[in-house]
Amino acid sequence: MKPLTFSVLRLLDDGEFHSGVTIARNLGVSRASVSNALQGLDEVGLVVHKVHGRGYRLPGPVQWLEQGVILRHLDKEAKTFRLEILDTAESTNSLLLQKAAMEMSSGDGSVHVVATELQTGGRGRRGREWHSGLGDGLTFSLLWRFQQGANLLSGLSLAVGVAIARVLQSFGIRGTVLKWPNDVLFHYRKLAGILIELQGDMLGPTVAVIGIGMNLKLSDCIKARVDQGATDLFSIIGGMPDRNKLLAALLAELVTVLREFERQGFAPFREEWVHYHGFENKCVTVHLPDGSIQEGVVHGVGEDGSLRLLTPTGNHSYSGGEITLRKVA
Repeated sequence: MKPLTFSVLRLLDDGEFHSGVTIARNLGVSRASVSNALQGLDEVGLVVHKVHGRGYRLPGPVQWLEQGVILRHLDKEAKTFRLEILDTAESTNSLLLQKAAMEMSSGDGSVHVVATELQTGGRGRRGREWHSGLGDGLTFSLLWRFQQGANLLSGLSLAVGVAIARVLQSFGIRGTVLKWPNDVLFHYRKLAGILIELQGDMLGPTVAVIGIGMNLKLSDCIKARVDQGATDLFSIIGGMPDRNKLLAALLAELVTVLREFERQGFAPFREEWVHYHGFENKCVTVHLPDGSIQEGVVHGVGEDGSLRLLTPTGNHSYSGGEITLRKVA
């Protein structure tokens, strides 16, 4: 989307009709430019009403992310973050990975976060696409610098899942569960996902870019593109949560969890993660990276975050793979 599109949408955010002439005059562009800027918005899950003689109108306001509002919600933790809010980005993870490669350190010790209103090339685990529309969710990435090597960061995605579960609980959202190793579900439909990418040496230090995508209110257009069961917070609680407040709460809890993880690894989060796991003590099928399949009953996780499975041949641990519920005859 063009920068002009975001400028027009912000003018329309009051819910009133605005003529093309008025919009063009306010932005110093032609009426044709305004019309072109509003083409194809249905592809990002947004509808703009156009009525002859009255102009353009948004059916409802867009909850824009606002840096100042988010920092106010963070209160004393605000100074911890270097927060960037972008109108659009292909991938917040890719952007932070590029920044990490150019910066040896953050200098002031701040935690760099990039959030975007619209992510056009979001990625999930194992190369999957993450679909989102304009203003219908939270898509952001956080950069954390560990002194440890990547081999000592096992279980990091599970610890991040605990942080998300805690925040959802604090917002009164009950019934969400975690799925090993990096999904948040409601009624076994995907609500949020985690993608962690690492840069560094085996012995450290290591840069971790932690990407999170959460569905707040998906349009039918976006839902149609998702190739797995998906849900959003609007469907769960019957209203749109405050995006700025929710993002601030997630950032604050993530920092709390990452500080503890840096000191003690995954072990302190293990019991809590198992409590949130929606597949605990259930029969599952594990699709392993080498293409093989293992069936069994989930029996907790190890201190390194590996999945423990009770199978006909005994207990086994898996550090990679995709699990699905298995129907029991």
